[in-house]
Amino acid sequence: MNKDAIIRHKVGLKLSQVGMLSKVFAMQSFVNGECNITPEQFTVLNALSESEWLYQRQISAITLKDRANITRIINILEKKGYIKKVVDTTSRKIHKIYITEEGKKVRNKVLPIILNIWAMTSENISEDEMDKFIETLDKIRENLINKTTLQL
Repeated sequence: MNKDAIIRHKVGLKLSQVGMLSKVFAMQSFVNGECNITPEQFTVLNALSESEWLYQRQISAITLKDRANITRIINILEKKGYIKKVVDTTSRKIHKIYITEEGKKVRNKVLPIILNIWAMTSENISEDEMDKFIETLDKIRENLINKTTLQL
């Protein structure tokens, strides 16, 4: 793609706008659904539900949130009883983080809201268009991962 097309298409701006609008729409949907968690907290619970346990650093890498943000989210979820931290036997400074049964219930309660958000945001987009879009996003993400030195 030439420079004029890049500027005309404003890909970075559009990605940022879609990301922000998606986040706002998700927050509104969570409030309307009377969820007791935020979309960011759901992302952490969902990551934990897909593993037996994770380290904080792994959660940070999965969610692309910095350590300070993840620490804050983990502390909130722990206070709510949705996760538990267990000291790793190899180091007292490291914790394994587990989702609790209550956390699984909340995640499962919120999951239909997430699926509804996805259905609403992908209206009028064919499965073929979505497959191409996801494929393109994956390529963009890979390009960025390969050129980024940010340590989360």
